[in-house]
Amino acid sequence: MQVATLNEVELVESSGLRFGFPISSATGTGDSAVVYFELEPGAVLPLHTDSGEELLLVLEGVAEATIGDETGTVRAGDVAVVPALAPHGLRNSGDVPVRVVGFFASSTIVSVFPEGTPSGDEVIVIGAPFPLALPLPEGALA
Repeated sequence: MQVATLNEVELVESSGLRFGFPISSATGTGDSAVVYFELEPGAVLPLHTDSGEELLLVLEGVAEATIGDETGTVRAGDVAVVPALAPHGLRNSGDVPVRVVGFFASSTIVSVFPEGTPSGDEVIVIGAPFPLALPLPEGALA
C-alpha cells in the first residue's frame, strides 16, 4: 500500500510556490500521479500544459484559476478539471496560503511552461526518479 502524508511531502520552493510529487511512476504507480503544492499570498503557479488530465482539489485558500480560455475563482472545497494539454495556472488572490492537491490520470506527466517556472525550468517530467527539469528545445512551441 502506498500512502503519502501531505504534511510530510518534501517540497521544492521557488518564489512563493512550494510543490512536490508524492505519488507517480517514480514511486511505483502504473496509472496515476499526485502533485501537492502551496502558493503564498500573491504567488503564482505559471501558465503551463500537462500531458495528462488533472483534477485540482483546493484544500485551503482562494485563487484565481485560468484553464484554457476561462478565468475564475476557486476556493477551499472546489475541484477543477484541467483537460490534457489545456494551458492552466493559478494565482493566490487571498491573504492565506493556497493548498492544492492535483490528481493526474497518468503516472508520468510532461509539463511545459512556455514562460518558464520561477526557477527557469521550461519542461518538467513528473514520474522520473525525481522531478526532471529540461530546457525547452528551440521551436518546440512553434
